[in-house]
Amino acid sequence: MNNQSEKRFRRFGILTIASVFFLILVGGLVRSTGSGMGCPDWPKCFGTWIPPTDASQLPANYKDIYRVGEHEIADFEVYKTWIEYVNRLIGVLIGFFIFLTMFFAIPYLKKDKTVFYLSLFAFLLVGFQGWLGSLVVSSNLAHWMITIHMLVALLIVGLLIYTITRSQDFVIEQKETKPKLKIYATLLLILGLFQTVSGTQVREAVDIMEKLNDGANRNLWIEGIISGNLTKAYDFGNYGITFLVHRSSSLLNLLLVILLFAGIKKVFDRNSSLYKSLLAIILLVALQIFSGKVLEIMGLPKYVQSLHLFIGSLIIGAYLYVCILLYTKVKVTKLNN
Repeated sequence: MNNQSEKRFRRFGILTIASVFFLILVGGLVRSTGSGMGCPDWPKCFGTWIPPTDASQLPANYKDIYRVGEHEIADFEVYKTWIEYVNRLIGVLIGFFIFLTMFFAIPYLKKDKTVFYLSLFAFLLVGFQGWLGSLVVSSNLAHWMITIHMLVALLIVGLLIYTITRSQDFVIEQKETKPKLKIYATLLLILGLFQTVSGTQVREAVDIMEKLNDGANRNLWIEGIISGNLTKAYDFGNYGITFLVHRSSSLLNLLLVILLFAGIKKVFDRNSSLYKSLLAIILLVALQIFSGKVLEIMGLPKYVQSLHLFIGSLIIGAYLYVCILLYTKVKVTKLNN
């Protein structure tokens, strides 16, 4: 296996990882704008491969034709339809990216078969993710399906991060890596996943509030979720507890990050990947907390919701990367460029 093949695999793999994170950002935009049912059928959109740009291009009874189970679809809105359609196109493009990543991993069958098989698994997961996407639509955006869809996206990006990292040679002084650093990193990863799941529950409460209030009085929704009785139409008791836990755990998150950084600073050089990664994580966690406060204070701005989700996914990816570096059993002397 030549060095050029390794470079090509790594560079394309990094591009694919960035693309998956971008898709997560677009997916957050789809949900925050309420565009999830912009295309009520799958894989086509209103029965065609290129969606309409005006309601006049649809049959008069299109609401009945594209009814999802017992649910009648909303009035056609072109921007929601095209946001969802672009989301699907990006998903297809990333499918090709991951296929090429797997193809470029073939030379690793001679050097490290695990790299190839993990790339293959990531490609198969993309197909599974596409199938889940169809279930999200057919279930009329069931919240538990959206959560699973999000977690599978994180699993795909996690596999890619591990695969690309494994294919490289990093300077890791295992004899100096203290067990407590690994514990901190593992706890951060678990906490990050918990915040993702609890965040989807909070988002579910926000969606319910939006429906009950027809999008009005957004500045009162958080108060209503916490109090549990803003409206008699729905019991928000459990959601209120979930919101408070989700918000409070962000501070625990920041504390663990600072402790891990302090430990890394004592052991690893400032030019090391671990040191630089922890600095980036501190910035991301601070931005995540800030965006959460903006959501709470400014009445849940839709585009900040997308940004909040995107930053959270970046944090989980960074936590996983740090765990990989701390737990690796391979010690070499040079990073291949």
